[in-house]
Amino acid sequence: MRILEDEARADSKRRARNLIADALQRVAASHAAETTVTVVELPSDDMKGRIIGREGRNIRALEHLTGVDFIVDDTPHAVVLSSFDGLRREIARITLTRLIEDGRIHPARIEETYYESKSEVAELVRQAGEQAVFEANCGPFHSELVGILGRLRYRTSYGQNVLQHTLEVVHLAGIMATELEASVQTAKRAAMLHDIGKAMTHEVEGSHARISAQLARRYGESQGVVHAVEAHHYEVQPQTVEAVLLIAADAASASRPGARGESLEHYIRRLEALEELAGSKPGVEKVYALQAGREIRVIVSPADVDDDEAALLAHEIAREIEDSLEYPGQVKVTVIRESRAVEVARNHGAVQPLPAVNSPIQAA
Repeated sequence: MRILEDEARADSKRRARNLIADALQRVAASHAAETTVTVVELPSDDMKGRIIGREGRNIRALEHLTGVDFIVDDTPHAVVLSSFDGLRREIARITLTRLIEDGRIHPARIEETYYESKSEVAELVRQAGEQAVFEANCGPFHSELVGILGRLRYRTSYGQNVLQHTLEVVHLAGIMATELEASVQTAKRAAMLHDIGKAMTHEVEGSHARISAQLARRYGESQGVVHAVEAHHYEVQPQTVEAVLLIAADAASASRPGARGESLEHYIRRLEALEELAGSKPGVEKVYALQAGREIRVIVSPADVDDDEAALLAHEIAREIEDSLEYPGQVKVTVIRESRAVEVARNHGAVQPLPAVNSPIQAA
């Protein structure tokens, strides 16, 4: 029985890896990290003075209406628009571009152009939502949901465009659902709506997974779709195959190399915190954070820590990481003592002990 269980476990891991690898290879997606600034080219540097206006009245009107910072510095032939809100930044870009083309720049004209640009962006949002629904190929959605989906075109998460991420998750979940003979329609519709809560304003309370589930429920989506959306960040425990596939597809899209950006300072601080936490335990000689903080190898003194204590130490470190630190996805803790390694995998709130690995330190 033990041999059969080990074989089944190994076979299931191999098949899961092949399934995800096959899905990733079949989905071609570009990854370009987005920033919080937009550069508008100017025909000449003389235009900067007209944009600023007498005593700064034009630039004050622009910033007041759009809610975007206009940075007019020494950069030749360019004005930089800075805002964390991609939608506002796009409206400001169109407004400024039209004013430059028109040549008349004064507060009354700025206000008129701003409202024209706002209407144009609203139409672009609607078209982006309709195009996304067409590309997803998973059936029609309520018109309100289509409008909200379009807003995701101007939203980013760690530099990753949320609408592009959503479509990639749709394709990944659909491919994996097909391979497993699960409900492709349910998986793809849930993937389409899983991040729609990110398009809502801060006035709507709750996590984006719960907001997305509430929107799906309000506009008549099936219970299977609603459950998968709500469970994709473990707000509730996943109970269906489609929910688990959505979790896997979401994680695969977000963790692709280059998909998301992270500042070097934050990255180094996170690695140092992981090493410091593990290094504070008694009997620990060296700690190494590997794979961008997704794995920690802890080398302990054989004289101070026996095999049983090594297993307990791995559990303890994993629990403390879960309670006190921020980390991406899964962090594996490996405690090495002489020729034995004890591993603990931390996966979304559940600490899972893995059997000891009898191997030399070099291969552990």
